[in-house]
Amino acid sequence: MSRHALFALALGATLATTSFGVAAQAKYPSRPLRVIVPYTPGGITDVATRMVTQELTKSLRQNVIVDNRPGANSIVGVETVAKATPDGYTVASVIAAHAANQTLYAKLPYDSIKSFAPVSLLVTAPLIVCVTNSLPVKSAKELVELARAKPGQLTFASSGVGAAAHLTTELLMLTTGIKMVHVPYKGTAPALLDLTGGQVSVMMDTPGSMLPHSRAGKIRALAMASEKRVAVAPELPTLVESGLPVVGGTWVGILAPAGTPREIVNFLSAQMQAAVRKQDLRERFLQLGIDPAGTSADEFAKFLKQEVDKWGKVIRAANVKVEG
Repeated sequence: MSRHALFALALGATLATTSFGVAAQAKYPSRPLRVIVPYTPGGITDVATRMVTQELTKSLRQNVIVDNRPGANSIVGVETVAKATPDGYTVASVIAAHAANQTLYAKLPYDSIKSFAPVSLLVTAPLIVCVTNSLPVKSAKELVELARAKPGQLTFASSGVGAAAHLTTELLMLTTGIKMVHVPYKGTAPALLDLTGGQVSVMMDTPGSMLPHSRAGKIRALAMASEKRVAVAPELPTLVESGLPVVGGTWVGILAPAGTPREIVNFLSAQMQAAVRKQDLRERFLQLGIDPAGTSADEFAKFLKQEVDKWGKVIRAANVKVEG
């Protein structure tokens, strides 16, 4: 076969593939999409996801259904997506715990990175360090000094083993050499209830959960575990400003099953980026203490790998274990 014939054949194949991709994208989506949220309604994952899916329903002209499937630190819901048909109609909304699970659990029914096609990082959320009112500290530095003077006597609450709040507190202890006792709860609400009641000493969580209680005088806010001060609480210094080089937070991102066509991943990513960048949605996020992100698929893939590596090091260094 001549070079001209080979070239024509190759060109024809390329055009056919391109035409197929364009045609597939033109037809997508032709039916409702489902977003699996592996947590109960009301938390940051659920709230942020629903805010974005409301916009997607408009832009895609298809219903985007949020399906809450909680269980096993998000594993139950995420496994559903890992095993779903990779056609862009079933995706997962995950948070920092998804990255931690790769190291936290000896056996997962999927790989936190390889089993998925990252679509977009929707939002990030810093953590705020709070203490019960009876604790005699007014700053993060004073908290560390008290914990150092009373090793193992202070307790810290979290929404669960492997949650961003848990691991960021572990990072604080590793960085400063202090020791506090972890008291894990099944969610933020019961942990916060015990913090306000004085049953636990310290707790980190998102501003949306903690600030209303600190501003009502029920708990005391000390600092943000963020790189810079946040607009929703500019009066609070960061841990870094307090001489404690600790940064940690949670986030919400969308994953599709591995093998989802790249043109569909990019199309979904573009739609989500456009939704997050809408001014009214951005303002609503910021009012909740959530930072809009809206990244490309490649940017989210890089971010997810960094999160898996970061929290994996903390889990191993702190010897964090899950019960059972």
